[in-house]
Amino acid sequence: MKLNDYEAVIFDLDGSLVDSMWMWKAIDVEYLAGHGIEAPSTLQKDIGGRSFVETAVYFKERFNLKDSVEKIGDDWNKMAWDKYTSEVPLKEGVSDLLDKCEESGIKLGIASSNSTELIKQVLSSHGIMDKFQSIKSGTQVVKGKPAPDIYLTVADELGAEPSKCLVFEDLVDGIKAAKNAGMTVVAVSDDYSRHSDDLKKELADDYIEDYWGLTEG
Repeated sequence: MKLNDYEAVIFDLDGSLVDSMWMWKAIDVEYLAGHGIEAPSTLQKDIGGRSFVETAVYFKERFNLKDSVEKIGDDWNKMAWDKYTSEVPLKEGVSDLLDKCEESGIKLGIASSNSTELIKQVLSSHGIMDKFQSIKSGTQVVKGKPAPDIYLTVADELGAEPSKCLVFEDLVDGIKAAKNAGMTVVAVSDDYSRHSDDLKKELADDYIEDYWGLTEG
């Protein structure tokens, strides 16, 4: 895998660019507890690669919540804001990769199931938002991952052919989405999805524990 073979590099956000998947599990548990509901052990698997809005709809229907989908999303945003600002680090070695892409003229994009507000917050807190020429949220496409919509949207905005896009993803549904878009996919190690590593390796074109060593070529 050589970076210079690609016109664009596209990152998923949570678990791929930043180490934040632990945070969302904690928020889900805390949010449901506030409604007197114990989070099912299979919840994280059940919500998979759903977009931010799709997940809110799922919560409302599955747990029979009285709040609107908009209110549920707003509550999550408030709970996540401070954590994204001060507790969520970048994945190891990814800063060097971003710099290398920028130096080489490789366009950068974000394709995340998260909300636009939180995507921009975490990128801004690390001072890297200006590095990305396209930032898309799952709220901006009709179908969430594993549908290819969000990746195709980012590639189109970047002016890059899907076959010339390199994607970094940490979840199975995200890997499927990028592969369905006709892109090369590198699966990213993350403690949250460690249980599905075998499947991630099977679906993706490559697998990494961290981003160190990817700046050559």
